[in-house]
Amino acid sequence: MKLKQIANINAGYPFRGKIPEQPGSPVVAVQMKDASPTEGVHWPSCVPTELTGKRTPQYLQPGDILVAARGSRNYATQIDHALPPGTQAVAAPHFFVVSLQQPDILPDYLAWLLNQGPLQRYFDQNAEGTLTKSIRRSVLEDAPVVIPALPRQQAIIQLANTLRAEQQLIQQLLHNGERMMSSIANDLFDHKDVME
Repeated sequence: MKLKQIANINAGYPFRGKIPEQPGSPVVAVQMKDASPTEGVHWPSCVPTELTGKRTPQYLQPGDILVAARGSRNYATQIDHALPPGTQAVAAPHFFVVSLQQPDILPDYLAWLLNQGPLQRYFDQNAEGTLTKSIRRSVLEDAPVVIPALPRQQAIIQLANTLRAEQQLIQQLLHNGERMMSSIANDLFDHKDVME
């Protein structure tokens, strides 16, 4: 099955040049720096903007999936429910917006699938450019997807969430260990109780 059989795929909003910053605007632009495949969208870092183009904006909805069209990795991140109230968001032009059309497919699952090795290899093999790689919309539309039954999708997402929580815990433990070792070293130099 191809992605275009289960979802609509559109390009991000076509800003011309730099995204204009408009403090206080109820519209924000999600850029690549604001999105992560593991952390989702960091809404506070999104730029408030004014949509000056002629195209009618496609505002992001919970469950939409952003796929990076450029860069060394064409990662996917899901739009969650954390968008601040009274705010609407558009994707920057470096993203494709994938909107699922079937209720029996979990957006979490599809975002997870798009980030996995087989699809990342597919994107890499079909990317264009030498300095900055990019994928065409048709490449994303033709991406092969495997959609298991809903209970299996749920089990996969539960396992992925557990693994992500374990990775975060390991990172926190490593950070705590580094801070402890730094504190010991600082204490040694502060008290000079070493053999001369």
